[in-house]
Amino acid sequence: MDRNEKKPDIWLTCTILSILFIGIVMVYSSSSIWSEYKFDDAWYYAKRQILFATLGLIAMVALSRIPYHIWFKHAKWIAIVCLIFLIAVLIPGVGMVRGGARSWIGIGMFSIQPSEFMKLGLIIFLAKFLALRQKKIVSFQEGFLPGLAMILVPFALIMLQPDLGTGVVMVTTCLVMMFTAGARISHFMWIAGAGAAGMVGLIASAPYRIKRITAFLHPWEDPLGSGFQIIQSLYAIGPGGLLGVGLGNSLQKFFYLPEPQTDFIFSVLAEELGFLGGSAVLFLFLILLWRGIRASLYAPDLYGSLLALGIVGMISIQVMINVSVVTGLIPVTGITLPLVSYGGSSLTLTLAALGLLLSVSRYSTK
Repeated sequence: MDRNEKKPDIWLTCTILSILFIGIVMVYSSSSIWSEYKFDDAWYYAKRQILFATLGLIAMVALSRIPYHIWFKHAKWIAIVCLIFLIAVLIPGVGMVRGGARSWIGIGMFSIQPSEFMKLGLIIFLAKFLALRQKKIVSFQEGFLPGLAMILVPFALIMLQPDLGTGVVMVTTCLVMMFTAGARISHFMWIAGAGAAGMVGLIASAPYRIKRITAFLHPWEDPLGSGFQIIQSLYAIGPGGLLGVGLGNSLQKFFYLPEPQTDFIFSVLAEELGFLGGSAVLFLFLILLWRGIRASLYAPDLYGSLLALGIVGMISIQVMINVSVVTGLIPVTGITLPLVSYGGSSLTLTLAALGLLLSVSRYSTK
């Protein structure tokens, strides 16, 4: 063991395992009725979640033991491979269409989501780029613009699927990394207008996105159509009260919330475990954020600092978006709750990313 290497952050490790355990329990609770009806097996989604969690934990442990400096050397090729997969998913016959988006590639009985790999691959590559150009990042042409171009290329490919939610998480995470690396606020102000105009264009170009906006503003105008999900989500959260209706006793999982084990799992959690249960889960995510920022602050080099910041930023942004959606604060985006929602690529890649974060924590200077 390197003399500067320590044990992984025990607070961070325990928090990850706690959230993951809660997620597995809630996947079973929220999906049992749906999977019994659809697959004649109440444990269908829960068993797959346990499998994905096991694979993810193996990846997390393995990556936590590998010095994070290794990924600095291979960052370019990691990003290129992720980009190839992101292009491949757009090819008819290769990419699979689910929920109106061509976001999946089938491999045997399983499928992967290249955009999830791209989020992590881009964080690894951008951390290296910013670490090497620390002094140039203050320059718009030499630092900020090239970094922005690296972000917009995969974002454009993700939007061709289309998957606005994943694209927003990726871009926001990368912009946070650039700001932390020293990019000028004036640079962000210049692109803010263009970004706002582009976002309006993206929303206006797809009728379903416009419906999501109108459903967010006036869900009761179409309670059985575009407003259905958010109304049912609020119907779940409201009766939960302080202590909830009890684990397994949700009513909204009885075919009211479509596939409640994914995007709206927090609604079921709040219904069954109440305000205290929902707050406890959010508190665990706050601990994860705290320990992730701590790992970033005390990393021995800028690359490790930006890598840790990117990973904890990606997860935190997803949590904020997901919880905001299910509580009716923002329009529906299709973003899952990290470590809690059902998902193969999402869960496995999140745990792998946390393995990198734990690796950075092993070299903490404090």
